[in-house]
Amino acid sequence: MIKVAVAGLGRMGISHVAIANSHPDVEVVGVCDVSQFVLGALQQYSTFACFDNYDKMLDATRPDGVIIATPTSSHAEILRATIAQGRHIFVEKPFCPESKDSCELVDLARQHDIVNQVGYHLRFLATFKQAKQLLDDHVIGDVYHFQAETYGPLVLNKSSSWRGKKSEAGGCLYDYASHTINLVNYLIGMPEAVHGSVLKRIYSSEVEDAVYSTLTFANGVTGQLAVNWSDETFRKMEARLTILGSAGKIVVDRQECRIYLRGKNSVKDLEPGWNIQYTTDLTDPVWFYLRGEEFSAQIDYFVKQIRTQNHDNINSFANAAETDVVIDMIKQDAIRLRR
Repeated sequence: MIKVAVAGLGRMGISHVAIANSHPDVEVVGVCDVSQFVLGALQQYSTFACFDNYDKMLDATRPDGVIIATPTSSHAEILRATIAQGRHIFVEKPFCPESKDSCELVDLARQHDIVNQVGYHLRFLATFKQAKQLLDDHVIGDVYHFQAETYGPLVLNKSSSWRGKKSEAGGCLYDYASHTINLVNYLIGMPEAVHGSVLKRIYSSEVEDAVYSTLTFANGVTGQLAVNWSDETFRKMEARLTILGSAGKIVVDRQECRIYLRGKNSVKDLEPGWNIQYTTDLTDPVWFYLRGEEFSAQIDYFVKQIRTQNHDNINSFANAAETDVVIDMIKQDAIRLRR
């Protein structure tokens, strides 16, 4: 059994506890949070060893791996302490508020030879994985442009939660756009530059509620990023990429991967015109479903990486650090344009 401890028992932390606790190869040996209300409930209704201090939890439980779902502003300090103990790490996104910390932690994780993963769960959706395979196989030819969009109704009024606080790494850029940027890096590559970046406040007073930017790449590819977490026309977060190539087009979201081709692709058995591949046909079943199969799939992947000691992770600290670098690029571009 892989011994796992969980730090941070907010919405994502509680979800991770439930998923890890149901995993046939995992024993949850400890949970940690600063909220006495949350700890009291778990002490009363669960058998988990509960702690209000992270270091005490690590010392008492000595886990193989740790799932960290604490506020983003605490990540760098907690991750340094965890790496120093040689524990394998799954940490929620975004990785770190400062990209210099992200890059430093990439090197530390390599030096201590630990499995490291960041919770960009959209990479575990079958439709986006299928789009990646189609792009790698050059099905739509040479990519020349894309639109990357994410919308949702997360912030629809003035809020006092951490999401609206700059000091807590709140804001649409970190919380929502990071998902979209991570997908762009995964499917297209890392941009060389960003232009015309706008961080738009709608309801929040300290942070942005929408992010818009143009991305350019060394190979000539261009793309538009549009993210808005204050759009009430959506029931929940929805991410979509439209990718244009010399031989066709891919439109992909969590439900389907639509491929338009100008000619037949015999290798992939795709016809001219529209081909639609549905997530129900592409997705492998998971042992436990909570909020979406991708959440269970990413924890299962983390457990397998620990078991096999395979550090070549598709969602590694290095991948997440690249996302943080692009976030910094957008921040600096937006600041420059406001001057």
